[in-house]
Amino acid sequence: MFSMKTLTLSALLATVLAGAAADYCLVKRPASCPCGWTQYYGRCFLYVAQPMAWVDAQKHCQSVDANLASIHSKEEHQMIQSVIFTATNVNSEAWIGASDAQQENYWFWIDGTLLDYLNWGAGQPDDKRGQQDCMKMNWGDNNLWDDGNCNVSFPSVCAKNA
Repeated sequence: MFSMKTLTLSALLATVLAGAAADYCLVKRPASCPCGWTQYYGRCFLYVAQPMAWVDAQKHCQSVDANLASIHSKEEHQMIQSVIFTATNVNSEAWIGASDAQQENYWFWIDGTLLDYLNWGAGQPDDKRGQQDCMKMNWGDNNLWDDGNCNVSFPSVCAKNA
């Protein structure tokens, strides 16, 4: 059983920690990205741990004025992998923002940017059983891209301009 003193101390500690987190966001983060986002050049990235289907992940990103992440270089890919690894301590698979659902073998980024960098795993995309139209990263032994079933739930990465 907790005493009133213990509960008061716990409430005080929670308030101090919340204030410290708020101070960190106000003082330590780059001013152009929201708290909790990672800035890389002119863009902000957010790892979303909650597994969702691809379209739900995109809707979630839109709810924070972003899209599922597009990736335009090896360095950007590695930075996003670092964001995921920092949050999970593993290179977990995650949805990113490309799809060929509109036309098979015509992949495009949901944010409208040019698909100017590719990092597919061996034999990918393969549209296994005609049901794989959404892109995920950190697939296989080499943590590369794979086409996945859009209805399967994975964590995701959102991106927006800084």
